[in-house]
Amino acid sequence: MKLKQPLAEGRTAEIYPWREGWVLKLFHTWVSEEGVQYETRIARAVCAAGLAVPQVGDIVEVEGRLGLEYERLDGKAMGEVMAAKPWMLWKLARQLADLHVTVHEIEAIKDIPKQHERLERKIQVAKGLPLELKTASLQVLAQMPTGKHLCHGDFHPLNILMTMDRPVIIDWVDATCGNPLADVARTAVLLQGVENRLMQAHTNKFTNRITARIKKWALRIHHRTYLKRYFELRPGGETEYRRWRPIVAAGRMSEDIPGLNDWLRQQVERGLKNPSLTAA
Repeated sequence: MKLKQPLAEGRTAEIYPWREGWVLKLFHTWVSEEGVQYETRIARAVCAAGLAVPQVGDIVEVEGRLGLEYERLDGKAMGEVMAAKPWMLWKLARQLADLHVTVHEIEAIKDIPKQHERLERKIQVAKGLPLELKTASLQVLAQMPTGKHLCHGDFHPLNILMTMDRPVIIDWVDATCGNPLADVARTAVLLQGVENRLMQAHTNKFTNRITARIKKWALRIHHRTYLKRYFELRPGGETEYRRWRPIVAAGRMSEDIPGLNDWLRQQVERGLKNPSLTAA
């Protein structure tokens, strides 16, 4: 089948229209066959759990590249809806929390890796993390409760597709089996990292600074509303959530995102000394 123009492009793959009712996630050549098979296993395992996720098809080869078939779903990402309709900020934040709780109600699934092991590997390879902080983060991680629940690993508004029927959760490649509060901490670190990068990107002109501050204010409200709703539905974990934040920030440093490592390192250092300092 001849490929048309891609619908979307990402770091590891491009998304193309495919056969009727399906899209093709066509991976770049540097993505290994093992990596594609891993994503396929995760996608099928999550789908079998009964969550609102895209159906997954077969692995195919097109023009010398491996691809994975996914159900085609029409809709916009929650983050796009939020940008277009800012008055829905609070409603969407609560909906994000509701969906996250739904994920965390699922217990251990076959083929899903363990969260502690994934975090340990990430912290070990985080090049920008000083040795003393790396050692301290690993020590604290070893003391944290494990858990047996499904965790998304990259849960944020751009990974929620708002279809006509219902919100659908996408991009499960970082899914693990573990502690839901670590997953909430990951979401918090992701959202606050976006706030931080916004201010860095718009410091040249006064008007840009004002725009960045408005966006940061909106993201902060969204973030805090999400957390408030989550802990209304699953009360009692706020203190442990704060303990997870510096550990998750240390793991995030393995991704080496331009302009973010200094902020993440501060989150790790401050959070290990006093977890309440990094709380939203």
